[in-house]
Amino acid sequence: MRTRSTGDRGLPKAAARIALGLALVAVPATAVATTAAQGEDRAPARTSPHTPHAPRAATGLDDPAKKEIAMQLVSSAENSSLDWKAQYQYIEDIDDGRGYTGGIIGFCSGTHDMLELVELYTKRKPGNVLAKYLPALREVDGSDSHEGLDPDYPKDWKKAARDPEFQKAQNDERDRVYFNPAVKQGKADGLGVLGQFTYYDAIVMHGDGDDRTSFSGIRKRALAKAKPPAQGGDEKAYLDAFLDARVWAMKQEEAHSDTSRVDTAQRVFLKNGNLDLHTPLDWKVYGESFHIG
Repeated sequence: MRTRSTGDRGLPKAAARIALGLALVAVPATAVATTAAQGEDRAPARTSPHTPHAPRAATGLDDPAKKEIAMQLVSSAENSSLDWKAQYQYIEDIDDGRGYTGGIIGFCSGTHDMLELVELYTKRKPGNVLAKYLPALREVDGSDSHEGLDPDYPKDWKKAARDPEFQKAQNDERDRVYFNPAVKQGKADGLGVLGQFTYYDAIVMHGDGDDRTSFSGIRKRALAKAKPPAQGGDEKAYLDAFLDARVWAMKQEEAHSDTSRVDTAQRVFLKNGNLDLHTPLDWKVYGESFHIG
């Protein structure tokens, strides 16, 4: 099962990275998001704080501007930065029992998705700097072991992260495994952009599967309390139930016990009735303030 962690002390991952001296590019917490430099997604146009929200439109989280917002929101929680593209090179063991965590979405050597990422990269670019680690990645899959990876795997990961082909592989695996399934299910449930994002953030942290704390388990718990719009229910009431179920799931694991990414971010947008994540957006994660204008 794919899960994310903020470390044993409940701190944002960025704090652990600083302690390890990783040279990541940071964006100030109050920085206004700008158009992504590599052009994968387009950032939303600047909006006056006094501009009323536009009527609901037939747009989804897969709209390029909304997708950029989603990437920044997740990065604020995972990396304490809006600059999600600075995370291609990120890799460390955060002592959560899942081996190495790396890249823009936290691919893990112990949870199969990192193996699939390196397999895709190698299929597209045989002989790349990470290809030699495939036997070891297959051996450690499902464990927290570094056997066959140390000492040079982190160094080679960072080297690979400078390759546009590896960056594209990370983007594609993020979309295939996490983003696209979340958006598809959100649309099937009749949810707007915020609802689709709550699904995406949940599947990023908890992965999917049959257990109660997976994305499907969280959704099942929510459905027992409220109906989504596709079943004739009220969207806000259903999202409240989903976020309640998400908080319950997070509290089942000590590393996820800080629920601020729900309480002072997603719940704030919902309370404001911002079901389509119209900008400007202001939120907090782990007490740190963020803004997208």
